[in-house]
Amino acid sequence: MRVSQILKAKAASGVMTIKPEASVADAANLLSSKRIGSVVVTADEKHAQGILSERDIVREIGKRGPSCLSDAVADMMTADPVTCSVDDTADEVLSRMTEGRFRHMPVVEDGRMIGLITIGDVVKSRLTELSMEKDALEGMIMGH
Repeated sequence: MRVSQILKAKAASGVMTIKPEASVADAANLLSSKRIGSVVVTADEKHAQGILSERDIVREIGKRGPSCLSDAVADMMTADPVTCSVDDTADEVLSRMTEGRFRHMPVVEDGRMIGLITIGDVVKSRLTELSMEKDALEGMIMGH
C-alpha cells in the first residue's frame, strides 16, 4: 500500500501545525485539546521545519522541570524531520519509523507538506492489506 492510499483512508485530513516562536506550553495545550501525539512546526504552513511530540515535551520536563514550558517550540523541536512522499510504500515508511524510533512523519509532495501519517496509520493499512490477502488466499483454496 502506498502513502497516498493511507492518507485517503484517514478519517481526519490536514496537519496540526504550530509556529516556531510559540511556547512549548501552547504546543502542549494544542496536543491535549486535539488529542494528538505531535505537531508540525512551520512558519508558512507549507514546509515542515520541525516536529514536536508529547514525548519530546515529557522528556524535557523530566530533565529540566516545568520551566521548559515557557521555551519556544523551535528550541525543543526535532529540526528537519524525516519525511515521506505519496509514492512511498507502507513498508518503507514503517521501516524508517522503526529505525528512527519516531511515530509521526510529514508527507511531502513537490516540496510542500500535504499530510502527516502516524505509525498507527501505517500499521492499520498493513493489517487491512494482510486481511485482504488472507481472504483472497482462502477463496483460492476453497475454489471461490
